[in-house]
Parts: sequence; structure tokens; C-alpha cells
Amino acid sequence: MLLTITSAHQPASDLSYLLHKHPDKVHEIEISSGVAHIFYPEVSETKCTVCLLLDIDPVGLVRRNSGPRGNDFALEQYVNDRPYVASSFMSAAIVKAFSTAMSGRCKDKPELVNVPIPLEVELAAIPVRGGEAVVKELFEPLGYTIQMERHPVDPKFPEWGESRYFTLRLTNTVTVQHLLSHLYILIPVCDNDKHYWTGQQEMEKLLEKGKDWLPTHPARVFIALRYLKHQRSLANQAMAMLLKDEVTEDDEEGRTEPEQKIRVHDLRLQAVRDVLVKANAKTVVDLGCGEGKLLKLLLEEKQFEHLLGMDVSYRSLEIAKDKLRLDKLLPKQRQRIELIQGSLTYRDKRIEGFDAAALVEVIEHLDEPRLAALEKIIFKYAKPIDVVITTPNAEYNKRFGNLAAGQMRHSDHRFEWTRAEFQQWGDRLAELYNYSVVYKLVGEEDPEVGALTQMAVFTTKDTTIGAQRFLSYGKQ
Repeated sequence: MLLTITSAHQPASDLSYLLHKHPDKVHEIEISSGVAHIFYPEVSETKCTVCLLLDIDPVGLVRRNSGPRGNDFALEQYVNDRPYVASSFMSAAIVKAFSTAMSGRCKDKPELVNVPIPLEVELAAIPVRGGEAVVKELFEPLGYTIQMERHPVDPKFPEWGESRYFTLRLTNTVTVQHLLSHLYILIPVCDNDKHYWTGQQEMEKLLEKGKDWLPTHPARVFIALRYLKHQRSLANQAMAMLLKDEVTEDDEEGRTEPEQKIRVHDLRLQAVRDVLVKANAKTVVDLGCGEGKLLKLLLEEKQFEHLLGMDVSYRSLEIAKDKLRLDKLLPKQRQRIELIQGSLTYRDKRIEGFDAAALVEVIEHLDEPRLAALEKIIFKYAKPIDVVITTPNAEYNKRFGNLAAGQMRHSDHRFEWTRAEFQQWGDRLAELYNYSVVYKLVGEEDPEVGALTQMAVFTTKDTTIGAQRFLSYGKQ
């Protein structure tokens, strides 16, 4: 099990100061199931490489386990890859070998701690459940350039196909402290397994080591779930802690949108409700439901038999639960509505099979690669009969006296489209996924720049979907 970190910083030998490991010595550190060796195969002014080599004792690994680790395979602890691949053992070794560097301390050269330097990492063998797409999902948002070499199950038998093991090379200009925290958390996330019990203490480690970058990572829910071994209660707690300072809808609107007789956000919600009522939808999923304001409106309409609200923020869902008074609803009403936590950029079968989907001021919060994933999840997999999407009209921004030219309405917006740009996007989706689309403006219209909000209403052309839903109602 081998990890190498190479620095091209000038002088490159500064890496040894940051890691608190003398380059002329071979260091040995005992870990729970073996020994970690730290040494420098190359040290010069132009290049410095440090190696972390784990020598895991397979017999000791078995003796320390009283039985299979939650696996039905009786010989799993005897026949496994743990001694040979980068896994949670590597994370444990990183934090023990480089604890001072991970805490952001450097006695001899403290001025280097917060300096991003060019670094290259190589993991000789890392298991990745989900393959190359997962690695890109995890590391690209952090600025890494990725090279991967996938290993076959057995080179002598190519017909057996490829394994889930890779040689992974990462390059980035980043502080050593951040690099180590990224590796510490994301190595076991790639593996999707851990060799020890995961509880409250692990959640605290996740928050501590990821505090500088995890709150803004687009895959933070995915990371938390895998890091905490899919214990959703712990992941929910972690998300609530990470997102506790998140700006709410009311903050966003009050900051940029003018006071009107009817609040702009209320107009949006009413417009979306009216579209869903007119579409005769009976089941609706509100994607990015936030604090449940649209759900509250829909719950008042007897037409809607089942409502599902999904949001990435556990905190927002807790607020929605309180505002909707779910614990006080009559049983018949309570059965009509459900709240779930989830990401809009991963396929989730819980959101499939609905008559309609609504995304109110959601898409502008996604980077373009994430938006492409969302498009496929909604229109290819979920395939509702109707999809209602609202987003800011960028042309209207010039009417805000407090916005500079080119400035967006909120710091978390990744883009804001003009009416032409929104229609170009919508037309492409409609053609690609066999939908028709119409566009509407929400709010008072300005003759020059349009309205503050723009809306697209997509309706499938696939008549078999509507027929299937109609038949399913008849069976109920």
C-alpha cells in the first residue's frame, strides 16, 4: 500500500519541513494492523518526493477481528484486498504520520503553511466503487487534474474484464494541509468501506478535517454518506452542521429584489401551483424544496394526492417539517406528503414516476457539469409528464440599483440567464428528451427587460407515460 507526494515548489525540499519528517531518515510509525514507513527517495531543490508505505500484517488483521465485518461471506476476513490497497488504513496512517501538518503547524517555516504549492500525488492501488466518474466527482471540484490507470482482474485472462482497482495520480496547486485533509476523507469515500466502527466520533472527524472545503463541495452529501458508512442519521447531522450558515431564501430575496405588494417569491410559487393545477397532476415532486413553501401551497389543493419534497440541506428539511406542521397533520393529510434528503445530481429512484416535477430557483445554483447531470436525472430517468422550472431573468438585473454590471443576485448563483439563453437551453432539452416547452414570465413585466423571473413548462410527448399513470390511478 503506497502513497507518494511530490513537490515541484522552489525549493522543493520545503516539503520535508511542512511534513515534519527529516529527509535523511527512514521513519516508522506503528498503526493498528502493521507499520507505516516514511522515506524520501528523491530530495533536491527542484524536486522532492516523500513515500508513505504501509506494511499491513494480514494475519494480525484477521486476529484483531472477531468475525466477518458485516459480510455474509464467511471467509471474507481471510480473502480480502485490505493489506494491499489504499483504504481507511491509509487514512489512519496519514493522520498519524502527518498529524502536525494536518493541524496547519510548521515550527521551522510557519510562513509556508498557508502557501499553495504544486503537488503531485500517486496512489499505487486504490479501489473505487463507481469507477472514474466517482473520482472526478470527488476531486475535480477541488481543482485536481486526474490521471487514472484501471487494472484488469487478471492480465493473463483479459476476458475477465477490468477490476475496480486503479493507479491514481492527482496534481494540484494546494496547501499541504488541504491536500492531506482531502486524501484523509476521500480515500475511504472512493473505497466505500472502512475497517473500523463508524459513530459520532467519525462524524466529528469529518467535520473537523473537511471544515475548510466540504461545505462548498457539490458532492458533500455523497461524501458524508460514504464516509459515515451510509448511516443516514449521522450524515444528516453532519449536513446540518456543515450548512448551518447557509443563506435562506428570505435572505436572498431581501438582498436583491424590490418590495412589491405581493412578494416576488410568493408570485413564483403561485405561478408554479397554477401550472400544476392546470396540468391535472396528482403526484408532484418538489426538487430543491427548501423550507417547503411550495409544498404548503400544494397541500391546500385536494387535487394533489401525493407530494414529495427533496432537498440536499437537512436543516432546510427540518424547517420545512416545522412549517408544514407534519407532526400535527391528520393521518389522511400526513399520508399525502413526504420529505426526503437527496442530491439533484445523482439518480434517485424515489423521485421517479411522478406526474410532475417542480424546480423553483434551483438550476442557477449548479455548476454546468452538475446541471448536465440534473438534466439527465429529471428528463431521462424520472420522466415526469410535466416539469416546471423557474430561474432569474438576468436582463432584469439592471433595474436593481444595488447590483453592479455583471453582478448576480446571489453569491451562490453559478449563472443567471437572459431570456434567449434560457429558451435556448429549454429548446435543447425538449428536443433531446421528446418534450414540448412553453415559456412564461412571472411578475410585473418591464417593456425593455421583461419580468424578474422566467419560467419554462415542459410536457412530455410520450403518450405512453400518461397512459401508464392513468391506468395506475385506476388500480388504486
